[in-house]
Amino acid sequence: MTTSSAGLRRLHLIRVAFSLIWVALVVTTSASLVSPDRPTTIAAVLLVIYPLWDVIATLLERRMAGDGSTDRVGTTNIAVGLATVAGMIAAVFTTIGTTLLVFGIWALLSGAIQLAVAIRRRRTVGAQWPMVISGGLSVLAGISFAAMSASATSSLSSVAGYSAFGAFWFLVSGIALSIRGRREKH
Repeated sequence: MTTSSAGLRRLHLIRVAFSLIWVALVVTTSASLVSPDRPTTIAAVLLVIYPLWDVIATLLERRMAGDGSTDRVGTTNIAVGLATVAGMIAAVFTTIGTTLLVFGIWALLSGAIQLAVAIRRRRTVGAQWPMVISGGLSVLAGISFAAMSASATSSLSSVAGYSAFGAFWFLVSGIALSIRGRREKH
């Protein structure tokens, strides 16, 4: 898979914008994320949209690379994302804990995939250290969300922090790719 630094930088900046908008929506509706029983409709929609956006971003990246459907890691990420969307649709009708568990499993798996992609891509595109860090942090966050899901006081508001940190690392990655691109021109 050959993805250009400029294209990847643009996609990362789009991901930053999406995440910041998503975080703003979560923060402004945060009361809907704290419920003794199950997520509200607003929270449910936000929680289904987030992994769905990851699938869309992976498809955009795949299209940008122009390699069709030959990338197994991308295909795995799409499959995990779609399974998460389906799992999240079911989970939001149950409990906050179940919803947080589904989100946690997705964060763990998507983080591991992001980590693998960043390690593989560092030779061809470079400037992947932010994505290595982000993928590793996503794995740890996923474990944390899964552990929190068993708590009687679990809340979905922590997912806003997860997305905000993701936006930060995608921004750092976009900057790192820009710096690398300028160095290569000179």
